[in-house]
Amino acid sequence: MAKQDFYTTLGVAKDASADDLKKAYRKQAMQYHPDRNPGDHAAEAKFKEVSEAYDILKDEQKRGAYDRYGHAAFEGGMGGGGGGFEAGGGLGDIFDQMFGDFMGGKRGGQGRARSGADIRTQVEIELTEAFAGSKTNLRVPTRVACDACNGTGSENKERAADTCGTCGGAGKVRAQQGFFLVERTCPTCGGAGRVVRNPCRICGGAGTVQRERNLHVAIPAGVEDGTRIRLAGEGESGGAGVQPGDLYVHVAIRPHAIFQRDGANVFCAVPLRMTQAALGTEIEVPAIDGSRARVKIPAGTQTGDQFRLRGKGFSVLRSAQRGDMYIQVKVETAQNLSRKQRELLEAFDTEATAKSSPESEGFIDRMKAFFDKGKA
Repeated sequence: MAKQDFYTTLGVAKDASADDLKKAYRKQAMQYHPDRNPGDHAAEAKFKEVSEAYDILKDEQKRGAYDRYGHAAFEGGMGGGGGGFEAGGGLGDIFDQMFGDFMGGKRGGQGRARSGADIRTQVEIELTEAFAGSKTNLRVPTRVACDACNGTGSENKERAADTCGTCGGAGKVRAQQGFFLVERTCPTCGGAGRVVRNPCRICGGAGTVQRERNLHVAIPAGVEDGTRIRLAGEGESGGAGVQPGDLYVHVAIRPHAIFQRDGANVFCAVPLRMTQAALGTEIEVPAIDGSRARVKIPAGTQTGDQFRLRGKGFSVLRSAQRGDMYIQVKVETAQNLSRKQRELLEAFDTEATAKSSPESEGFIDRMKAFFDKGKA
């Protein structure tokens, strides 16, 4: 089955901005994350597809390579005769592989060191944890070095492996394709540069086995929804002589019952009785740091009015700055009135003047002018 276009996978247009890509990824990652769909292999596969698509498209160089060459730029499918390009290399590595030998060798001299596969996972935290920072434990299925063979992949510990005869230990072979000399992974050793003659009975010669690891992850204070934390060397083991991959932890923040966040600022919607808004009052509100703050509400406050508490918002990552907290007023209309309350309100309405309700009176005047103009 042909691999789906990365833009289609994320559900965005090809000219989508970085913010559009991020929003589309967050939405689908939350929907298909394995923790929310236990035992659903289809959801797990979809989550991996979405993560792969976002990892490529959020990087400008990789996105440029993908837009020009498609999946072939990352899966060894570009060009005829089996030539290919290493995953994740970007335009610089693509041109190195295409023109390196023709122009007198690679610009960087040596190819990149091989490493084990990267792991991607997601953790959900509360908004208060994002504010203060936290530590969380993750159980991550991964591949670790085989204990039976010490990661060599061989039963014979004295002579674990022989140099691959096809690539001479380089892990790559080159093939002439018309005008170009293309480099690809060695088909004999799979890029390892060595061949195990007597494979380990436990790992089958791979040098690694599947295990579940417990990891402690520190979530920094001020982290935003969708942030990706990289733990270098905590990914899958690649076997003997190969650096382990990295672990990428995507942070998702659960909605809060009281607070909403916008960047470093925090918003708190506070309902007020209409008498409080009309007469003025002083209220006590919670802050995201767990403290309490008193806010003076002036007489005549309207729905939508905001009051700022400086420095009561989130910390800005890698900065000493703090955001602010905004109290958003919502005037609540009285319901389920008693007879006496109704009589009092009716008396108030009888005594009401244009000064007590200027917006209402102003709207009535504009409405009259509108209808009078229509009659003229």
